[in-house]
Amino acid sequence: MHQISRRDRSQLQWPKQPIIYEINTWVWLNELSQREGKFLTLDTISDQEWDAISALGVDAVWLMGVWERSPVGIRVAMSNVDLQTEFRRTLPDLTPEDIVGSPYCVRRYVVDQHLGGKEGLAIARQKLAQRGLRLILDYVPNHVAPDHPWVLEHPEYFITGNLADLQQSPNDYYQVNGNIIALGKDPYFAPWPDVVQLNAFNQELRQAVIENLKEIASQCDGMRVDMAMLFINRIFQRTWGEKAGTYPRQEFWQEIITAVREKYSQLLLIAEVYWDMEWELQQLGFDFCYNKLLYDRVAQESPESVHLHLLADISYQEKLVRFIENHDEPRAASIFSYQKHQAAAVTLATLPGAKLFHEGQFEGRKIKLPVFLGRRPLEEINRELQTFYHKLLKIINRPGIRNSQWRLCERRGWYDNSNYINLVAWSLWNQPFTSQGETGGECRYLIVVNLSNYASQGLVWIPGNELRGNQWRLTDLLNEVLYDRREGNDIFYKGLYVGLEPWNFHCFEFTKISE
Repeated sequence: MHQISRRDRSQLQWPKQPIIYEINTWVWLNELSQREGKFLTLDTISDQEWDAISALGVDAVWLMGVWERSPVGIRVAMSNVDLQTEFRRTLPDLTPEDIVGSPYCVRRYVVDQHLGGKEGLAIARQKLAQRGLRLILDYVPNHVAPDHPWVLEHPEYFITGNLADLQQSPNDYYQVNGNIIALGKDPYFAPWPDVVQLNAFNQELRQAVIENLKEIASQCDGMRVDMAMLFINRIFQRTWGEKAGTYPRQEFWQEIITAVREKYSQLLLIAEVYWDMEWELQQLGFDFCYNKLLYDRVAQESPESVHLHLLADISYQEKLVRFIENHDEPRAASIFSYQKHQAAAVTLATLPGAKLFHEGQFEGRKIKLPVFLGRRPLEEINRELQTFYHKLLKIINRPGIRNSQWRLCERRGWYDNSNYINLVAWSLWNQPFTSQGETGGECRYLIVVNLSNYASQGLVWIPGNELRGNQWRLTDLLNEVLYDRREGNDIFYKGLYVGLEPWNFHCFEFTKISE
């Protein structure tokens, strides 16, 4: 088996604010195979493909959906009328072979042989490490496939019912080998028909999960944990009541993460989390949590709601995952206009925290693919959007941006101007702030975005004393426009005047040109 060399492992220290690239592994390999005219697995991908990913400027690749798919889950999907309707709407020329099963209906935490097996993943990880890239894999705590070995070997790991439960709610339970096991669910929706529910309160399950996660951790550098908030003790009890059994003394994630990190201290853990529970999951040991609230505010709410969201403590914000697209959300190009798409991308990319991009996002794909499918429809590449994203990634990879201190900026209007509230702005400094909120360094970057359908103007106040007494050249890196000789005293005392058309933005680099 290929092993990652000590030299390669030394490259895998996680940056403070990683840039993550999600790939639908099955679909990606299918398309590479079609292009090359031969069947490819993770170990036979060409170096040119890995080089192309590395050239994007990302820090990690999330290979979504590598674990063994469930034949039972596939049968459920093929018999579900609603799913079949969705599949055919997405892929009009659908064939039975296209339905490969949900990657979140895991039969075993073993790399699917169709993708190259454990050996193939190890080689892919080595290829990534040689390019300084880290590997992220999935973990699904809440449920497993009905044909997972635990269903027969350890029925005590699951939420179980009785014959009366099955007769009263036949769509909520699964009967196997004389046991009646609840289907997986969260408290707000009907059960998922293709998975069975694990019991977070069962201590034997917790020990099994620890060993399972250690095995996964030996094969990757980080994990994205699916619907992590469902295993918070109070949430789990609210969902399952007395069927869950005795309320544990310790939170599930606190116990699990502590045990796994005794062996894998550098393992990065990302929680998919909703319901305003991000801070709570951070306290339990997760390095980063999904920032769905920001996504919703950028997509649907006012610019001021975005500004207010960004007033949160920086230590909290630095542990959020910013995104405008992933496999669970609609494609950004399908719900945003072209200009709004760019404005949203600039916003997420320049905020503190991890940044998540989805394969196909840069190319402007519009069709959201159901995770059950192994093939997606052809779509034309938006070359203009692709060029924009490549430029944006190069900018956010500048040391002066990646290693800077982020700070939200205030905006102001004047007596007959209230549309300044449509602007959001933040600065990036190359020196840390003092306890007085000042800095010994110079203001290097300023991002201003108009998150509205209206032309808007305002004065942006940039914190820090170094603006005073100097003249500055402002270079808009994204729009490639130069603004020469701006008086630092005017900017410091009055604010920087900004006027932006709908969904336009500035990414200013400040350069001192005189004392």
